[in-house]
Amino acid sequence: MAEWILQLQSLRDTYMNVLIGVLRYTAPILAAILLFRCMKPLLTFRREPEIWAWLCLTDGQKLPITHWESVIGRSKRSDIVVDAPEVSKSHGVLTRYDDGSWTITDADSAEGILVNGKKTKIHALSASDVISIGSVEMTLQPITPRQEQKLAQLRTKGSSFLSSLCNILLLTLLQLLCAFVFLMNPDQKEAQSVLIGFGGMMIMQWMLFLFYACIRRTSFEVETLAFFLCTIGMAVIATVAPEESIKQLIAMGIGLAAFLLVGWSLRDLERVKKIRYLAGIAGVGFLLITLVFGETYYGARNWLVIGSLSLQPSELSKVCFVFMGASTMDRLMKKRNLILFIAYSVLICGCLALMNDFGTALIFFCAFLVIAYLRSGSVGTVGLAITALAFAGVVALKIAPHALQRFASWRHIWEDPLGAGYQQTRALMCMASGGFFGVGPGRGWMKNVFAADSDVVIASVCEEWGLILTILLILAVVGLALFTVRSAAVGRSSFYTIGGCTAAAIMLVQTVLNALGTVDVLPLTGVTFPFLSNGGSSMICSWGLLAFIKASDTRQNASFAVRLQKKGGGKNE
Repeated sequence: MAEWILQLQSLRDTYMNVLIGVLRYTAPILAAILLFRCMKPLLTFRREPEIWAWLCLTDGQKLPITHWESVIGRSKRSDIVVDAPEVSKSHGVLTRYDDGSWTITDADSAEGILVNGKKTKIHALSASDVISIGSVEMTLQPITPRQEQKLAQLRTKGSSFLSSLCNILLLTLLQLLCAFVFLMNPDQKEAQSVLIGFGGMMIMQWMLFLFYACIRRTSFEVETLAFFLCTIGMAVIATVAPEESIKQLIAMGIGLAAFLLVGWSLRDLERVKKIRYLAGIAGVGFLLITLVFGETYYGARNWLVIGSLSLQPSELSKVCFVFMGASTMDRLMKKRNLILFIAYSVLICGCLALMNDFGTALIFFCAFLVIAYLRSGSVGTVGLAITALAFAGVVALKIAPHALQRFASWRHIWEDPLGAGYQQTRALMCMASGGFFGVGPGRGWMKNVFAADSDVVIASVCEEWGLILTILLILAVVGLALFTVRSAAVGRSSFYTIGGCTAAAIMLVQTVLNALGTVDVLPLTGVTFPFLSNGGSSMICSWGLLAFIKASDTRQNASFAVRLQKKGGGKNE
C-alpha cells in the first residue's frame, strides 16, 4: 500500500491545485444536499397520535389512550383528565408493556386506586377489571391484535432503503474526495494513517447500514449526520495530527459498539430500569477514579493516563447521567425518585467542581435543567436551579483561580493576543482568511495552534473548508435536537422522551459552547464539538448519546431500539 501511495503522490505537483479547488466548492454542495436529504424526513414526518386502548366510563364515555404511559388525574396537564373532586391532580399511571399487557399504578394519591373494590398500589389489568378512581368507575379496553397491526400500517414510515442508500453514497463520495486530496497533499507525512482512518470509517458506516437492512430498519438519517460530522472531524485530524487518525478510528469503533449496546438495552424498559442503576454507579465511579488517579492539565484534573492511553472519564459519565435522569412515568410520580436524582446530580457536580472541570459541570447542569423540567413540568423549579447555579458560580470564581482566569480573558482577548487570548485571536484571524469556501484542506495555518482539532476545532474547519460548511455542521446538530423535540410529542414512554431530549440538549450545549467560545462570544471552556473534535472519550460519548436520540424515533421501521410489529399481530419482535 505504501508504494501505491508514493506513486499517487508523484502526480501531485500537476493536479494538486486543481483537486483542492474542486473540493473547496464541491464539499459544501455535497454537504448541503446531504443535510437537506437527511433533515427533511426528520423534520416533516407526521406526528399522528396512536390510540392503544380506551378507558370506558359508566356514562358511556370512552377516553382514548395515546401513549404507553398515561397519567390519570384532575389536572389539565394529565394525559387522561378525570374532572372529579375526589381525584388527585396526578392520581395514577396506566402503563402498557411490549407484550400488550397493562398495569395501573397509584401515584401516591389521597384517595388511592381500587381495582374490583380492592385498594392497590400496582395491578395488572384485564378487560373485566373495574377501576375506581375516587367516585369514577371505568374499565380498560385495549385494542385488538388486528387493530394493532392496522396501527403499525398507518404509522409514519421511516425513509425507504433507496433513499438511505442515496444518502450514504453521497457521504461516501465526499469521504473519497477528502481521502484522495489528503493523499496527494505534499505536506502529508502520515498518508497511510489517514488512508486507514477514512477507509475504516467508510467500512464502519456501510457495515452499520447493511446491519440495519438485515433487521429491516431502513431509516439511516440520524447515523448519516453523525458520520458526516465524523468525516469532517477526520479531515481536521488529517491536517492537525495525522498520526492520530487510527486512534480516532478505534474510538469511533468503540463508540459504535456503545451506540448498539445502549440501543439494545432501550428495547426493553424493564431491562433498562435495572441497567440505569448500574449506569448511575458507573457514572460516579468514573469521576471518583479520576479524582484519585487523574492527571491535572491546564488547571483541571480530568484526565486518566494509562501508559500511552489517555481518557477523560467525565465524558463517559454523561451517558450514565442520561440513564439516571430518564425514568418511566410510574416512577416520575414518586417524589422520592426525584429527590434521589437531585442528590445524584449534586454528587456528580460536586466531583466535577473538585476536579476544576467547570465546562463539563456546566453541561451536566444544563442536562439537569432539561430533566428537571421534563420530570416536574415546573418553570419555577428550573428558575430556582438556575439561581442556585449563579450563586455556586460566584463562589467557584472566588475559590478557583483556573476558572477565574478563563472568565478574566473573556471579551478581552485582544488585550493579550500573545498570552491568554492567543488561541481565540488566532482562531478569529484564521476563520476570516477562510472566507465562504476555505483555503483548502491541509493548507491552513490553524494547525499550529494548540487544540486546533478539539477545543477550537470550528476555527480549523472554517479556515480550510469555509464558513458555509461550518454552518452546515452546526445545523446538523441543531437538526438532531429539533427532531428529538418533534419525536417527544408522540413518544411512547417518558423514558425515551427524557433520555432523547437530554442527550440532544447535551450535544446542542456542547456545540454552542465550542463554537461561541472559539469566537469569544462565550468563555472558552474547553468543551468538545460532538463527533467533530479529536478525542476518543468524546467520540464514545457522542455515539452513546446518539442511541437515546435514535430510540426516541417512533416511525415505523426507523429505530432498532423500537420493536417491529409482526405480521398478523401478536408479540412484537
